[in-house]
Amino acid sequence: MVTNDIRVCDHCQFYKLKSIVPKLKKMAGDCEIQVGCKSYCGPCAKKAFVYINGRYVTGKDEEEVIAKVIPLVKK
Repeated sequence: MVTNDIRVCDHCQFYKLKSIVPKLKKMAGDCEIQVGCKSYCGPCAKKAFVYINGRYVTGKDEEEVIAKVIPLVKK
């Protein structure tokens, strides 16, 4: 089974953790999602972002960043 490395910032103002974490878990299966500051404060203050498998993915809001993350999820 392939494991995804997914991390989200708990200070990001462009998504709500209560909604984005379950969406990511649904996409990535048994992956443990790390929640905490990612020291990505410049872009984090301007856009939603998710760190997945070595890449920062950004979007204007939660829906856009989720759409960009889908193709990067290892199955």
